[in-house]
Amino acid sequence: MSILRVYKMRANAVIPRYETKGAAGMDLAACLEGPLVIAPGETARVPTGLQIALPAGQEGQIRPRSGLAARHGVTVLNAPGTIDEDYRGEVQVLLINHGSAPVTIQSEDRIAQLIVAQVTRVEIDVVNDDTNLGGTERGSGGFGSTGV
Repeated sequence: MSILRVYKMRANAVIPRYETKGAAGMDLAACLEGPLVIAPGETARVPTGLQIALPAGQEGQIRPRSGLAARHGVTVLNAPGTIDEDYRGEVQVLLINHGSAPVTIQSEDRIAQLIVAQVTRVEIDVVNDDTNLGGTERGSGGFGSTGV
């Protein structure tokens, strides 16, 4: 099993944890000095009060919590956000309120999920033309090309 090292920058920071035995993500909680109100259409960078050291060859993915999205229309703006293994700053979550009412985030509210995932690094091979990419049945068909 891999180890995620966590440093609490502030006393009220909440250590991430899996809420159930089968959970894929650990909950991340806000670490605030007071309530944070996110108006409809607005974004907020929400601190967690945590610094982490990911295992070598892994990344942290910041994903929305379904309850916040379903109840309030609040989600992670850059979902999934990526934490590189060499980042050592504070973990922060960029939230956006897509709902119609302001949403108040309190310190220790669960605001996102952290998933630790394996990273595959590749070598780049620049080719002279697109025929060197190898043909497929789909070809260059993009948005909507495989049906509705």
